[in-house]
Amino acid sequence: MLKLCGFAASNYYNKVKLAMLEKNQPFEEVLAWLGQTDLQASPLGKVPYIITDAGPLCESEVIDEYIEAAYPGSPLLPKDPYQAAKVREVITFLELYLELTARELYPEAFFGGKVSDSVKERQRKLLERYIPGFAKLAKFSPYIAGDTFTLADCAAICHLPLISSCTKIIYGEDLLAGLPAKDYLKAMAERPSVQKVNADRKANLEQMAARNK
Repeated sequence: MLKLCGFAASNYYNKVKLAMLEKNQPFEEVLAWLGQTDLQASPLGKVPYIITDAGPLCESEVIDEYIEAAYPGSPLLPKDPYQAAKVREVITFLELYLELTARELYPEAFFGGKVSDSVKERQRKLLERYIPGFAKLAKFSPYIAGDTFTLADCAAICHLPLISSCTKIIYGEDLLAGLPAKDYLKAMAERPSVQKVNADRKANLEQMAARNK
C-alpha cells in the first residue's frame, strides 16, 4: 500500500492526498513533521513524499503524475494530450507564480514572524502582475480547468484559500477577490474528499499548535 508521508497542515501534502482520495486509491498516512522526514526519500526534508513498492518519490507534482500513471482508474487528466497539457499549465502557473510568490508572506501571515516592508511591496507587485495572467488560464466552469475535475483542482483547492487569506492579512484586501475563487471553493467544499481533507487539516493545525507551545 502507498504511504503518504508529511502532515495535513501542508497544502502540498493535501494536494496529493486529495488526488488519492478522488481516485479511490488506498493509502496509509504517515505523520512526518519538518525535521523528522526521511532524507533518503525527500533529500531536502520537504513534505510530502510517498513510499511505493518500487521506492520513494518526493515533490507533489511528481507524486500526482505518478499516481495518475500508475492508477489510471478515475482519471484526473484528460486523455487528449493538449487538454492534459492545459491542466498542467494551470497547475504550473498557480504554483510557480501565485503560491510561491505569496509563500514569502506566510511567516508573518500565519506563523507569528515578520516580513520586511520591501518584501511585502515586491510580492504585491508580483501578485498584481501574476493574478491577471492566471485569470486568463483558469476557467472556473465549474472546475478550475474546465468542465471536469482534474489534478488542477487538487492544487487549486489547497492553494487558493492560503493565497486569499495571506493577502487579506498582509495587505488588508484579498488580491484574488476579482476571481470567482470564493464561489468555486464553496462548491468544491461539497465534495466528500475535500471535506475530509479540510477536517484533517483543521485537526492537524490544532496538533501543530499544541506541539509548538
